[in-house]
Amino acid sequence: MRNSQPSGERYDRSYFDRWYRDPKTRVKSGIAIRRKAALALSMAEYYLEHPVHTVLDVGCGEGNWLSALRSLRPKIRYTGVDASTYAVERFGKKRNIRLGTFASLEEIGLKEDYDLIVCSDTLFYLPLGELEQGIASLASRAAGVAFLELYTGEDSLIGDFPNEGLQSASFYRKLLTRNGFLSVGSHCYLGPDMAERAMQMEQT
Repeated sequence: MRNSQPSGERYDRSYFDRWYRDPKTRVKSGIAIRRKAALALSMAEYYLEHPVHTVLDVGCGEGNWLSALRSLRPKIRYTGVDASTYAVERFGKKRNIRLGTFASLEEIGLKEDYDLIVCSDTLFYLPLGELEQGIASLASRAAGVAFLELYTGEDSLIGDFPNEGLQSASFYRKLLTRNGFLSVGSHCYLGPDMAERAMQMEQT
């Protein structure tokens, strides 16, 4: 769900073939996604003190995180959201992916809370208004940890990244803090109801 285009026309099969499957141009491999999934699951379970049962993956594309998560936690209940009509038409039923954008999270029938929320390789595409709206919606659903990949203009980036619009680290920190998220490192944030569980030296 990389931007707010109503029908996600840009993110058709050729887009996913180029950035996720073609060995010459892909920016993420299955191994890299599994490493991220392992990190996010471990962080969530450390603070929850029980296995992760439910995952919300916003901007999930074709749902590539699902196989990585299920390889580690076979019984996990996964819900994906993406603006790509192609991804939803092809994988929606099989991988439980719903058509939606950050701006429509309150309208597509999501649960009230999730043990783990994932927003990987997607947030930097969003207009600021939609980003702020989406972060607020995620905060109300974050019962454990949120894995939120946010990049700044100072980061070294490779792939389909916007040429402009990336914000400063201080901007993102203020946005997340304003919505009750607490950073515990490596793109992982405790939801508002979990923040008190982090010791001082665990916070970043």
